[in-house]
Amino acid sequence: MEDPHHLAAKYKAALLDDVIPFWQGHSIDRQYGGYLTCLSADGSVYDTDKFTWMQCRQIWTFSMLYNRLEPREEWLDIARGGADFMRAHGRDADGNWYFSLDRQGRPLVQPYNIFSDCFAAMAFAQFAKATGDQQSREIASATWRNILTRQDNPKGIYNKLYPGTRDMKSFALPMILSGLALEMGDAIPAQQVEQITTECVDMVMNVFLDADRKLVYEHVRPDGGHCDSFDGRLILPGHGIEGMWFVMDIAERRGDRGVIDRAAQAVLDLLEFGWDDTYGGIYAFLDADGHPPLQLEWSQKLWWAHLEALVALLMGYRLTGRRELADWFDKLHDYSWTHFADPARGEWFGYLNRQGEVNLPIKGGKWKGCFHVPRALLRCWQELEKIEGES
Repeated sequence: MEDPHHLAAKYKAALLDDVIPFWQGHSIDRQYGGYLTCLSADGSVYDTDKFTWMQCRQIWTFSMLYNRLEPREEWLDIARGGADFMRAHGRDADGNWYFSLDRQGRPLVQPYNIFSDCFAAMAFAQFAKATGDQQSREIASATWRNILTRQDNPKGIYNKLYPGTRDMKSFALPMILSGLALEMGDAIPAQQVEQITTECVDMVMNVFLDADRKLVYEHVRPDGGHCDSFDGRLILPGHGIEGMWFVMDIAERRGDRGVIDRAAQAVLDLLEFGWDDTYGGIYAFLDADGHPPLQLEWSQKLWWAHLEALVALLMGYRLTGRRELADWFDKLHDYSWTHFADPARGEWFGYLNRQGEVNLPIKGGKWKGCFHVPRALLRCWQELEKIEGES
């Protein structure tokens, strides 16, 4: 691995001098509030629809930076602009968070699953910590309770699957809840954090992680078995790797060396399975048995998967000292900075084709916003400083 001090400086500069200024300069909707996140390569706005995931993730990002890095008033003001907009427009009469709104805040897409709620809970908990605002803390708490109520049927009336024929559980929910519980702070009781994280780690490591196949499945049967179908064979290497650094984060807090070692090994196994040996990079979607995936974009290289893997590799290397994790970090670092980063115009591209060429020349859209890039840059910077301090 390159000198950790030099690498830490690189990630720090990318966060503070490139990525955060990009969103500060281009995404703030000063007319209606909230954020304009559909941004072209140069930061110009190409669509004004507002997606709850992106709005709440940006509230969280700027609140988190204020809380954990430096209490800059400009960061808090940006977070407040998003929080005020979503507080006014984001929920239906039952407290469920819409999926998307128009620029003025009128609902466009119904609250068809609870992932919007997850990011809203995370956002308002972090914003409440920054401001001490009781209303925001209550919104976070109420949203959390709603998530727990709906977790067994996340899509509710919007579930399009026929019941009883092919019931499966999704990896996405325990994965996101394991991270969300740690983000809720004093918005929920400490014993609830412990209970939820314990349950989620058990689900991730003992149900969705198949120790024999060395893969993290996106869907399993209710009894934990595999279903021979497109969904049942689906592997998202980046998703599994992201879940592993969530698990390592929890296990480190508990001093659970066994779980840390298993999670670090899972990161290596998923990279071995998901790496494109011809062109480099991590495949977006794969089939566990090698069949053609249902997703036509299966061979694309997505920004978030590579960023989450960088975090997982550094965390795993710091916690275990395994050289293979450092070697993989070097390989992935070189690929990611060469293909995704855009130092000339700021931020990172999100979507590459299999060959590593920019597939969509955008910096933000329906699924990409101010979240994965800044979070990963900060985590990598912090992990590298810890590695440097221990060397």
